Amino acid sequence: MSTHARPSRLLAAGLLAISSLTVRAAEAPDYSADFDAFCRFVGENYAYFDLKKTDWGQVCAAYRPRAVAAGDRAGLITVLEQALGQLYDQHAHLATSTKMSPRLVPTNAQLWAEWDGERAMVAEVRPQSAAHRAGLRAGMQVLGINGQPLSAAVAALAPRFLSAADPQARAWALQVALAGRQGESSMLLQVGTGGNQAAVAREIRYDTASASQDGALSFRHIDATIGYIRINNSLGDNATIGAFDKALDSLVDSRALVLDLRDTPSGGNSLVARGIMGRLVREGQPYQIHELIGEARDYGVRRRWTEYVMPRGVHYGAPVVVLAGRWTGSMGEGIAIGLNAARQAPVLGTPMARLLGALDELRLPTSGITVRLPTEKLFHVDGTPREAFVPCRVAPAGEPTADAALDAAIALAKAAGKAPGATLTATCAAD
Repeated sequence: MSTHARPSRLLAAGLLAISSLTVRAAEAPDYSADFDAFCRFVGENYAYFDLKKTDWGQVCAAYRPRAVAAGDRAGLITVLEQALGQLYDQHAHLATSTKMSPRLVPTNAQLWAEWDGERAMVAEVRPQSAAHRAGLRAGMQVLGINGQPLSAAVAALAPRFLSAADPQARAWALQVALAGRQGESSMLLQVGTGGNQAAVAREIRYDTASASQDGALSFRHIDATIGYIRINNSLGDNATIGAFDKALDSLVDSRALVLDLRDTPSGGNSLVARGIMGRLVREGQPYQIHELIGEARDYGVRRRWTEYVMPRGVHYGAPVVVLAGRWTGSMGEGIAIGLNAARQAPVLGTPMARLLGALDELRLPTSGITVRLPTEKLFHVDGTPREAFVPCRVAPAGEPTADAALDAAIALAKAAGKAPGATLTATCAAD
């Protein structure tokens, strides 16, 4: 009896397995509508195709089959990230991620590197970061990542669907490679040091990263005459407005103010930005210009407007000096150009993150994934594109210090505080 029952049970088990596979296949989500909506959203609304060499039609044709074949939401996220990467735009991103997703730049970037011919040179290391604690410093050459030659790591990420080569695409791929992936606990870099650039290993442990300080901001008096406020990557938190009011009220007797925006890599919203700037203007002032590109591209009708900041609360009228750098991103960049326009505040530091435009978003119908995309171009009120605005790099006076930019800002603020009403100017170092 048992000799006849065994084949029957095996047959039944096999049929059950086949049935289970059929059900799972039938239940696999259809992401074609999501990808088509994604392609239309980017194609019709992305504001910076004129700066890119991206062939978006080829991108959509190449990635649509992969999106349709994605077996689950995580698979679709990977496909969408790869497609967005063809724009080589750090501001274009998804509102969700997987362990394999690239870390966001500049929010999660530990260091900033630039190409010098075929050499990738560290230009700046994020203060108080895991990379800094690992011994990485400006001037080092990056040779490899996690045992892979740097050239191979960058080539794997470089956009492929371009009508022509673009150095900006290569620069983007370098930054993404150095930022790593969300699921990595560490990254091992091979770097060259010293005059002969001898290779050494430096491990960045992400679990020790603590670049941003606690609290929305920190503030203090410097030498009893200069007020100092540092924003701690909190421009997306509306409570920062109240925290800024408290800080500024405590510094109301200062002769000048240094506003430090060097830790605002995640950007924020214009409500917080206008809340901060509103305490620093006496009357309504233009602070940035917007241009919606999609309408002009589709209909030949341009839409361009100027955004104003309006005064609020007790006006702080003393001179203002702004500090900015590689980890000043998006709305942080907006405040920098805004105060430069509305208050003629000098902006000191290093080049900012150069994130493009103002974001709009689309929630895809099937997966619920949110896509964020620059749909408006942004400009200084003098017409300079926001991404082209460069802070004044001030050469250290005397021996270099731990924070030469802050020293220069304090010196400029002190000079202005001694001559109320004088126009603030800084002597920028030649690059």
